[in-house]
Amino acid sequence: MSAFLSPTVLVAEDSQDTRVMLKHALEIKGYRVLEASNGREALDITSKQHPHLIIIDLNMPVLDGLETIKYVRMMKGAVEQIPIVAITAYDVYGMEEAAHEAGCNEYISKPLDLGDLDKALKSLGFIV
Repeated sequence: MSAFLSPTVLVAEDSQDTRVMLKHALEIKGYRVLEASNGREALDITSKQHPHLIIIDLNMPVLDGLETIKYVRMMKGAVEQIPIVAITAYDVYGMEEAAHEAGCNEYISKPLDLGDLDKALKSLGFIV
């Protein structure tokens, strides 16, 4: 990737308010943001556009985040290695473990704290 190209982040989230907040926060940092409102859209965008990072809500319609993560990890080529940050308001016992077992790299519970997002981005090697 050229130093002049902005990394692309896919935000897969069914809440428009949360998508807008994440998009704004990421664009301020220089990221290019793609949006999906459900897991099926996220898979379609991932297979066609190969984002550098996926931020995905675990509780979405059509195809939930856990299943979407599993499908991404089954894709062939570099796509299967895309770092994934799982986010959820449904932070119950075992959910973080399930997210990591599905293949996410980082886990953040809602309400989202942008400081937690920055920590996740840094741990994955992204500039914040």
